[in-house]
Amino acid sequence: MKKIILILFLINLQILNASTNTNTILFLGDSLTEGLGVSKEEAFPNLVQSYIQNELKKDITVINGGVSGSTTSDALARLKWYMKKKPYIVFVALGANDGLRGLNLEESQKNLEEIIKYAQESNAKVLLAGMLIPPNYGPEYSNRFKEMYEQIKNKYNLKSMPFLLDGVAGEKELNQNDGIHPNVEGHKYIAKKVFEFIKEDL
Repeated sequence: MKKIILILFLINLQILNASTNTNTILFLGDSLTEGLGVSKEEAFPNLVQSYIQNELKKDITVINGGVSGSTTSDALARLKWYMKKKPYIVFVALGANDGLRGLNLEESQKNLEEIIKYAQESNAKVLLAGMLIPPNYGPEYSNRFKEMYEQIKNKYNLKSMPFLLDGVAGEKELNQNDGIHPNVEGHKYIAKKVFEFIKEDL
């Protein structure tokens, strides 16, 4: 009898440990997520939180896990730390720096898959934001970069945005002087699209 009680206790403990916090969303990304050049309050993850609270009337905590310069290779360790908060949704927006640096895309894909698997094994729902890069390293590399996200999406049956910066990239009035990072208006544009993308999963 004591053995049965112990087994039931351990099962319940595993269930509790595996549970997620349905009030928490993690945005795991790079400088685009962090909001380089704008304040943290003006970055799109914080604006998405405002949309959720104002339009859906839900009390949501958003974790901005964006770090400037981050690549897919250094994000897994960061994810493991953030997963202590047990977020219900992990929004992955990584890979831009890999592409801009011309890194090995096989390694980038492996890194992204490890991130996705770790989040899923922690019972979080993973949403994927695709990226595009200019043809600096040739059309073959750029096409392979784009296809990488499609392959990952299909392999893990993920809901995804084809391109995080769709409607913002290349638009002078929505970007800072470097032509890469969104300005305040650009983050507003992204936030609206991201909100529409994730609201059904909240």
